[in-house]
Amino acid sequence: MSGDPCDVCETEVSIGGGIAGIWSSDPDGTGGMTLEFDDGSEFFLCFDCIEALPEEPAPADVAALDGDRS
Repeated sequence: MSGDPCDVCETEVSIGGGIAGIWSSDPDGTGGMTLEFDDGSEFFLCFDCIEALPEEPAPADVAALDGDRS
């Protein structure tokens, strides 16, 4: 399974799917998602960091997260 770091806390986030997960008897899902904003910015965040955002987040809200969520 591959992974990418969260753009806020830098925790390695698993990315489910792909050929590596086909034969696994204990498949893991993806541990985060990419948020894309109207201004063209995008951030890959773990679910813990996403939960810390307000209901209608803006890029400034992502920048305001402190990164100590691991």
